[in-house]
Amino acid sequence: MGLAARQNQIFVGRQREMAALKAALDDAMAGQGRSVMLSGEPGIGKTRTAQELGSYAAGLGVKVLWGWCYEREGAPPYWPWIQPIRSYIQEKDSGELRSQMGPGASDIAQIVPELRQKLPDLEPAPILEPEQARFRLFDSITNFLKNTAQSQPLMLVLEDLHWADNSSLMLWEFVSKEISNAKLMLLGTYRDLEVGRRHPLSQALGSLIREPSFRRVQLGGLSKEDASRLVELSAGVTLAEPSLDLIHSRTEGNPLFLSELVRLVGEENIGAGDSWISSLPEGVKDIIGRRLDRLSAQCNDALTLASVIGREFDFRLLSALSDDLTETSLLELIDEALEAHVIEGLPEGRERYQFSHALIQETLSGELSTSRRVRLHARIADALENLYGADAESHAAELAHHFTEAESILGPVKLVRYSLMAGDRALATYAYEEALDHFQRAVSAKERKPTDTETAAALFGLGRAQAATFGRQQLDVAFSSLIRAFDFYAETNDVTHAVGVAGYPVHSMPGHRVSVELVARALRLIPPDSPEAGRLLSRYVSVMGLEEGDYQGAVEAFDSALAVAQRTGDVTLEMRTLAYSSMVDYWHLEWPGTVAKGLRVIELARRASDQLSEVSARFWVGVALLGTGDSKAAQPHAAAMLATAESLRDRYWLATALWLNEMVSSAEGNWQAARDINQRGLLVSPSDTRLLGTRVLLEHEVGNVIEGQGYLERLVESLRLVTPGPRFDYASTALMIPVVARITGAVDQLHIAEDAAATVLSAATATPFISRFARLGLALIAVIRGDADAASEQYVSLGQSAGSYLRISADRVLGLLAQTMGDTEAAAAHFEDALTFCRKAGYRPELAWTCHDYADALIVRNGPDDGTKAKALLDEALTISTQLGMRPLMERVVALQERAALQPTRGPVYPDGLSQREVEVLRLVALGKSNREIVDELIIAEGTVRRHINNIYEKIGVANRAEATRYALTQGIL
Repeated sequence: MGLAARQNQIFVGRQREMAALKAALDDAMAGQGRSVMLSGEPGIGKTRTAQELGSYAAGLGVKVLWGWCYEREGAPPYWPWIQPIRSYIQEKDSGELRSQMGPGASDIAQIVPELRQKLPDLEPAPILEPEQARFRLFDSITNFLKNTAQSQPLMLVLEDLHWADNSSLMLWEFVSKEISNAKLMLLGTYRDLEVGRRHPLSQALGSLIREPSFRRVQLGGLSKEDASRLVELSAGVTLAEPSLDLIHSRTEGNPLFLSELVRLVGEENIGAGDSWISSLPEGVKDIIGRRLDRLSAQCNDALTLASVIGREFDFRLLSALSDDLTETSLLELIDEALEAHVIEGLPEGRERYQFSHALIQETLSGELSTSRRVRLHARIADALENLYGADAESHAAELAHHFTEAESILGPVKLVRYSLMAGDRALATYAYEEALDHFQRAVSAKERKPTDTETAAALFGLGRAQAATFGRQQLDVAFSSLIRAFDFYAETNDVTHAVGVAGYPVHSMPGHRVSVELVARALRLIPPDSPEAGRLLSRYVSVMGLEEGDYQGAVEAFDSALAVAQRTGDVTLEMRTLAYSSMVDYWHLEWPGTVAKGLRVIELARRASDQLSEVSARFWVGVALLGTGDSKAAQPHAAAMLATAESLRDRYWLATALWLNEMVSSAEGNWQAARDINQRGLLVSPSDTRLLGTRVLLEHEVGNVIEGQGYLERLVESLRLVTPGPRFDYASTALMIPVVARITGAVDQLHIAEDAAATVLSAATATPFISRFARLGLALIAVIRGDADAASEQYVSLGQSAGSYLRISADRVLGLLAQTMGDTEAAAAHFEDALTFCRKAGYRPELAWTCHDYADALIVRNGPDDGTKAKALLDEALTISTQLGMRPLMERVVALQERAALQPTRGPVYPDGLSQREVEVLRLVALGKSNREIVDELIIAEGTVRRHINNIYEKIGVANRAEATRYALTQGIL
């Protein structure tokens, strides 16, 4: 056996690292999935260690699959995942694949087209919004891997993840978080020296570090003893101590460096004297360079050309590029490189090779001058284009890379052409970050020339990629690109493409004014009663209702779109129009319309087997029914929505369905079910302000203050990711913080709620729903502070909210406001309405709080029968809060019961209808106290003092302080 062959089979040391890796494998085989990252410097032995673990795993009956990353641009998205999935598909029959992939097969076929050859009857993947489409793909791949591991434990090895595309790393992160109960081990290798804190892999590692299933194993240099053993096994000699010290010091125990030193010096010389020591290379690339120097000049030239192609290369391509060589001569050079173990053949094809180590390829390509490298890329680009022929589009990313590198010679024409192709293919496989790079490159190349069709196409692609990657807080950036594309199409009268840009389905949300200009301009380009106009008008319903806050404009768009749908018999358009309008009705507090239209959508969606429309409609119907207190009718919609969302595997709607089910459980006081559902939702969507807001309230209701504050911090932090405006994120924060403050008595964060409410209410486009959320929060702040003036303002603003429920009964809030204003009769009436509403709806936690607040108001009023009624209400509040484990409310009820026991059953009757607080204010006025002094004495707001004084003047018929003082003297108030 030769030296190179022996070295490839040698594995020494690594006892500690292998123990950790084998322990992770044992856990995975026991059904506790593990995600492990093996890191270290180049040449440290990551691949060899992974191979050793792979052999060990295979001996235990584990299925081992391998994938690797391409070190340059040009590989298709998900390349390290495609390779092992593709090899697995080739091994299995169609029946087994269909069973293991289930409904996710059509999604996986998006990135592995070969699957359709095994399963030719696959349905096309559904059209979803970008984030949801990628979630569905990731979920499909995860389920496939988990299902595969059920019949045989699975180990998936992905090498060189420091070169991975963003989408591949996001998929790794997703799968890693979902395998805790699977017989599956992910093993990734990467160079830690190349992963800075801004590297995408660093971000993925930061996300995974807290996951119980995640492990990281760091490889360092071999010890001196292990280095000696490696030399002994590979070269058959034992080094003297001084020589061993020197070689170990020079290589720092790097196995590749050690092996190359042994290969360089040779078996016959390494132990003969010390003459070889003085010529030791300084570094691993230096020693690789010396090894390459032993090859012929022609072999080095061929390898240098191959190094520009990449770590892997194809003989056909290399032959096409080697004009001065015959195939026979080139084969002899390949054999020379194989014999020197500089390259190795790949198992999937006789004519495919790869460099035996990435450092060899890097050494060769690094020696090229810039000008020669550019010319080689130009030759490679032209040769690849001819080689791929009609199939060039399938290799667009690779071609785009080489034409980009050769732009200074070949110009931008083909760079743009293949970048557009690659961008479109990346969008089709939900690799949005890669699509963004391709389209940005195309736009940059075209910026130096007047806008043309290719520029517009690049801008349209760029806008779609930006919408998918930048997040909702930066949708305006995406629409800037879309508008530029639209402008060109509109100016050149390309109506079809202009309408396509305007109709691109970016989800409208309150506070995001991004689509209105595009849709309005596109409508002016087409006949008003055409099918195209109907589709745009349907979208215009949500644009006007949510982005513009214009309900009447949304109604007019709805009527026009529905007329087109019914005239043309377009059921899909009718369903979409009804769905948009149902949603708009909800945000504008027209909840009967939400329910009526939503039920019609559900009916049509079932006929059309349109799960996405059904899920959407059930949500809006469910929340509208919850808001009107019809919990029993909301429950089946919540359950049906969740079941459909789970089969649809759409992240946004799955999180939304879980949120709806959580709200149903919380409203009834089923805290454990609500917490379990919420936890599922936050695993799907960790920064979802909807789920964070309800979790904040849930934990505080049961007295888990520390946990509740943790979720509140996450809610506030998530708010920083959203552009300020009339959005639900801000409105929810404006309400949740005061609701929590009413429970805990802590008021230190009320300013955050006030700022959030001000942000919402200052926008002219705020929808009524968003405004009501914010005003409910401000109302509770006025109550907490005892500010009668602010309470009066919010009382008027919330006058139309009676009989509704938005995490809190509006009737209860109105009662608290009236009490703060000193209007005890109105307060009692509102509390009675709140009791009726909560009892009918079955909202037990809200009923308990209403009983408490109503009893408090009665105790303050202290009328003839108020004490008796207050006692009954407090008994009911204590019973419910005890049953539901609402510790903060239990404590407040007990304290209020003690206070009520010490108070006379009927308070004094004051003249002219003066209240007790008004008498207190009048007494201080008569004593000559200023408004500021009264504020300090009674600890109330100055505006409240002014209001009390005005009420006093009106009730006793006086005009100034002197007359009020005389009245107080005559009535004996002093």
